[in-house]
Amino acid sequence: MKWMESDFWQHGEKFTIIGLEISYTKEKVIAILSGLDDHVRTILRYHLTFDFAFMAGVYPGIAALCMMAREKQDKLSLRKLLFIMASLQTIAWGCDVYENACIFKWINNPVIGDDFGLYHIIVAAKWIIALTGVLIAIPLSFKRKK
Repeated sequence: MKWMESDFWQHGEKFTIIGLEISYTKEKVIAILSGLDDHVRTILRYHLTFDFAFMAGVYPGIAALCMMAREKQDKLSLRKLLFIMASLQTIAWGCDVYENACIFKWINNPVIGDDFGLYHIIVAAKWIIALTGVLIAIPLSFKRKK
């Protein structure tokens, strides 16, 4: 979906999805979303819609990777950790759904209330859970079961 970001321009300045998710201030997000032309607004909506389909593969995929790595572990503590990380992917998925729902809402009405702080916490939680699952499971999945 990165290819869609080449169309993300607002008043001659490029913006990114990761910026909308993490790094842009509330004021900048409002400025971007309130100044979108119809073409860019449509592309951004397409991106968010495709992201819902992408989520359906990513989070279950990370959970499956955690469970595959779990099966190769002998230590109960590692097995429990990997099960927990696999289970937490449902929370990460929910966080991603919330994130997209917020951006959809703000595209239609770029008035962002006091929930912007909560939005950033939820986005950070999504990234932390997903990346932690991947970073734990990948190295452990290379282990050969005894």
